[in-house]
Amino acid sequence: MRVSEIERKTRETDIKLKLSIDGGDTSIDTGCGFLNHMLELFAVHSGFGLNVYCRGDVEVDFHHTVEDAGIVLGQAFNNAIGDKRGINRYADVTVPMDESLVLCAVDISGRGVLNYDLKIDCAKVSDECNEIKQKAVGTFDTELIEEFFQSFVREAKITLHIVKLYGRNTHHIIECAFKAFARALKCAAAITGREVPSSKGIL
Repeated sequence: MRVSEIERKTRETDIKLKLSIDGGDTSIDTGCGFLNHMLELFAVHSGFGLNVYCRGDVEVDFHHTVEDAGIVLGQAFNNAIGDKRGINRYADVTVPMDESLVLCAVDISGRGVLNYDLKIDCAKVSDECNEIKQKAVGTFDTELIEEFFQSFVREAKITLHIVKLYGRNTHHIIECAFKAFARALKCAAAITGREVPSSKGIL
């Protein structure tokens, strides 16, 4: 079993996480409802066992909770995947949800690179202000989705491309992204051989 357990405590968050790449139970409580929903989708569509407990400074906002959850999940994935012997390494998936369509491509490369092209509509903060921000989903700042994926790829040491091909509904677009990410990562992490899939002999 490819399993990793991590505890990380800072002045901003306190996280306990267990990841089982080859399956297991799932329990998610981050203190952020929308992040819970996305991580539940990730667990279901990846087939990974995922247990997350997080308490963060959500009275400030959800930034630290989302960023640190990405950090710890990335660390756990990198630990659990081990020497990468026999894995597919590469995978790409395109996922639809109603009017939205998102492509995700993964390379478990040993290099943390993110190409994030998940265009989300923007709106003025107020009539008195010319500042433009991405649309929120309820109280959740959608700019934090990129923060999550950036934190994950940096710690997991994978190359990840997420591209919105089409979509209008913000919730649908983000949900597509997490489902596509989960399914691509599942395929890339699947063991189908015996050798490390690299001409260098190491990843």
